[in-house]
Amino acid sequence: MLMNKFTVDQLSFYYGTKRALTDVSISIPDRQITALIGPSGCGKSTFLRCLNRMNDTIPGTRAVGKVLLDDEDIYAP
Repeated sequence: MLMNKFTVDQLSFYYGTKRALTDVSISIPDRQITALIGPSGCGKSTFLRCLNRMNDTIPGTRAVGKVLLDDEDIYAP
């Protein structure tokens, strides 16, 4: 049985008032290859930065929703 490494539920991401991601939900299984494809500007890099919390260093940004890594919310206080 495959376990999920990441579970993303209703993730939206904002640069100030501009919403860059809208209600993204996806399960990413452990020990599997996952590809993100899409046109330029669709939010692939922003989504990856959300998984790594790299957007935390950018003033005025915020993530809304849940990102679970091994069933632990990485954005929980």
